[in-house]
This record gives sequence, structure tokens and C-alpha cells, in this order.
Amino acid sequence: MGAMVFTGGPIWTGDGGRPTALATEGGRIVAVGDLSSVRAALPGAYELVDLAGRLLVPGLHDAHVHPVQGALERLRCDLSHLADRAAYLAAVAAYPADRPWVTGGGWSMSAFPGGLPRREDLDAVAPDRPVFLPNRDHHSAWVNSAALRAAGIDAGTPDPRNGRIERSADGTPSGVLHEAAMDLVTPLLPADTEADYDRALAEAQRYLFSLGVTGWQDAIVGSYAGSRDQFGTYTRAAASGALRARVAGALWWDRDRGLDQLEALLERRRTEGRFVTRTVKIMQDGVAENFTAAMLDPYVGKDFCGTSNVDPALLGSYVSTLDAAGFAVHFHAIGDRAVRECLDAVAASGNTQRHHIAHLHVVDPADVPRFAALDVTANIQSLWATHHEQNDTLCVPFFGPERTAHQYPFGAILRAGGRLAAGSDWPVSTPDPWPAIHVAVHRTEPPGSAESAWPSAQTPMLPEQALTLEQALRAYTAGSAYVSHLDAEIGTLTPGKAADLVVLDRNPFEPGAALHDTRADLVFVHGALVHEH
Repeated sequence: MGAMVFTGGPIWTGDGGRPTALATEGGRIVAVGDLSSVRAALPGAYELVDLAGRLLVPGLHDAHVHPVQGALERLRCDLSHLADRAAYLAAVAAYPADRPWVTGGGWSMSAFPGGLPRREDLDAVAPDRPVFLPNRDHHSAWVNSAALRAAGIDAGTPDPRNGRIERSADGTPSGVLHEAAMDLVTPLLPADTEADYDRALAEAQRYLFSLGVTGWQDAIVGSYAGSRDQFGTYTRAAASGALRARVAGALWWDRDRGLDQLEALLERRRTEGRFVTRTVKIMQDGVAENFTAAMLDPYVGKDFCGTSNVDPALLGSYVSTLDAAGFAVHFHAIGDRAVRECLDAVAASGNTQRHHIAHLHVVDPADVPRFAALDVTANIQSLWATHHEQNDTLCVPFFGPERTAHQYPFGAILRAGGRLAAGSDWPVSTPDPWPAIHVAVHRTEPPGSAESAWPSAQTPMLPEQALTLEQALRAYTAGSAYVSHLDAEIGTLTPGKAADLVVLDRNPFEPGAALHDTRADLVFVHGALVHEH
């Protein structure tokens, strides 16, 4: 790679430095400091990159994302950019008639009474072919009568373990399948080809680069909710050189099995190259909107507390074994009981790895200091930490006032000495880091978002849990690189590290600067330009 010198604007190194220039050569950062010292580090010719007042930052790293799945949905019946029932049904009706199934997804629960769409709506626009559409959080799917018939699901079908079939008063399936109930249908979906997944990964990489995301942790490498196993997709792309991003894969833990799957996980471990797999993903609970998030106390007005997907009595032994085998665990935990179960499991293990817990919708205050005490990273999806319709109508009424005050305690975890990483959970929500950074700092909906017109959207949600811009950006760079075991290569602008760099279109640290619509003007991976706005 040719040598370059970046100067003429602020440089955020992520490690406290405030240099005025940075030099790269051969895909590496070779010097950081003032312009004269940086020039002196380059013996030959170099290209001068004028920042023109714009901020230079490390490449952002998404610590929890599903890019292949996100790109596939963009290429199919994509509902993620739509906002209401009528628009969803119009998109289903317009889906190409030569496709045997309607697949894709991305609908919002807030578009339907009680968060539950009906099969009859889909039947009206797609009467003759099955429809399977996961919602934005991918913990539920909307299906029509043809899909239910194809799977043999009727009033007499029992709910599977760790799943629920939504039903009408007479017991007839109403059109929504939660959690493991989706797997009653997913084996019937048209098989994706290797070429489909290769195209999807290429599109996801292009899209993420355009947002300044130069690497990520894929939060499920395995089969889940109709998404096929993409391990081979990543290994092919890494071998061919098509994978230019730095990717960590979290290998999927089958929640219906036990330690018998360890050998297969070890066979998939990769510790070098563009695709590494030193982490295992355990989904300990579901989501609050469908009452599968595991809570310490019952939901208000309900007689149940949600679902622990892995028996807590066994979780500790699983984590201990994975830890001893050299795997970090990437936990999904939404409810306060699930968070505690994950922390307890780490406490019972040798705790020698970089374990982290994602989402953290509700955390009991007693567990906040345990993140630092146990050295467990909080993997935050900060975009969700606002007053928006789905949370205000489908979650808060069932939390009650005490639990409502325990939502997304990012600031408290950090003040107690904990570490943060940050991610998007795309396609659950946008992979653009800057709306999420806006929420982390302001705890309000970003201007112009689909939820920004909700009456309380501009009222900060628990403002004492806000982060500074510095803290939020550090979570999206060094914090995320750490949980992906890539911090020796990326995360800060330090001599010797890879030249994964982003020139933003502004300096967001300037007083009054908008955060939500910050853009990446120039994006470099290992010193090579991969995106120019």
C-alpha cells in the first residue's frame, strides 16, 4: 500500500492522544504526532490527505450484527424500511410471483394491535403460496394459512419447547410463531444456495463499509430462524480474498443440545486471518415484547416470568467448559433474570476469556457492578434506549415502574468500572452507527427516524444513563475490537496497528454538531480505499 499522511483536521486516536497528523504505509499506521515528526517517519513519497476540518477516527467495529441475513432481507421482501400494515401488505402483494415462498422480513410489532399481525391479512394478498416473514427482532415470524398448512400446524399442534404458537380464542393458530415455534416452518423454506449467501456477504460488506464499519462480530454463525449456516460463506470469502473486513464469528450454541456439541465447535475454531471464531453465542432468553425475555418477577398482569432457553442449572457448566476450551461466550440477555443467569454462569467458570452480554434491556441494579467485578463486557445496542412506540406500548406497561427504571443502564455500568462494546443487531435495526451514537449520548430518538414522531420520543429515557460522545465512540471502536479478539490489530490509531481508518464528513465533537446524520466520507481498510462518499 502506498504511503499516506492525514492532516488538516482533528484526529481521534481512541487512546487519549490529540495528534495533528497520522502516517500510514504498507497497510499499517507508522506514525502519529505532529506533521514534521510524521513526515520524518516516511522516507519516500507519500500521498497527502487533507482532512479539511473533518475528524479522522479508527474504523468502527460492530460487535453484534447479522450481515448475511440483513443483506438477504434487503434483496427479498424487505419490510424494514416500511412502517405500517398497509405498506407491509402492499410489499407482499408486489413480491415476484415466480417465487414459491414469500420470504424476507423486517416488520415492526408496533404496527399491529398488541404487536400481533394476523394470518388473514396475508391470506388476502398471498392466498396461494406460503409466507414466512420474521419481524425486526427475529424472535417472531408472521405466517399465512398456506405456511401453517404446509407445516401441519393447527389447533392441535402443541407449543414446542422454548417456543409459542400465537392462537385465536378457539385455539386456531392466528399467524405469529414465537422463538422455537418458527422452526416448525423453517425446514420447509426454499434452500438458499452458496451463491445466494456469497452475494449477500458481498453486499453486506459493501453496505457496512459505506457506513464506516470496517469489521464486525457476526452474532450467529449457524442456522437460526430460517437463516442457513453461513460458516462456509465466510471461509470461502476469506480464502478467496473477497472478505476484506475483519470479522469475528460467534458460533451458534444449539440450545436444545448440551456439551456434545463442543467437538464440532472446536473443529470450527479459527484464530487467524480475516475470519476468526473464538466466541460461542448462547441465546439465554427471548424478547420482552412477546414475554419470552426472562424476568426475575412476573410481567405485570401475567403469571409468568419469561423463558430461560438454557437451564440455568446447566449454564454454568457449559460456560466453564467453553471457557476452559478457549472460547469466549457472547450471551443474548434481554431480561434481568437472564442477565443474572449469564453473570452467575461466568462467576462459576474459570473466567479466563472475553465474555460479553448483549442487549441488556433490563438489568437489576444489584447486577450492575458485577460487570466490572467479573470482567464481563456490556455489548450495547444503544439505538433502542429511547421512548419509542414499541417499547412504550409493548414493554413498559408490563415491566411496571421499578423495572422501567432499570432499562439500558449503560452509564451506570461504565461508572461502576465496566467495559462497553457497541453494535447494531442489523437487520433488527439500522447498521448505521451514528443514529445509535446519537441515542447513546442524548437518549432520544434521532431526528427523522421512523419513531421520531412518537409523542415522548424527544423525552430522554433515563438521561442519567447517557454516555459522552467519547465513551460511545470508544465502545464502537476499542471496546468492540476487544470482544472480537482483534484489539491487537484495530480499535485505536496506534503505530503498528492496521490502517483501518474513517474520515467523517464533519467533526462531531464540535459544540452543537449533529450526530445522527454523520457520514463517512473516506473509508480505508488496511490502507486501501474501500469507500468514498
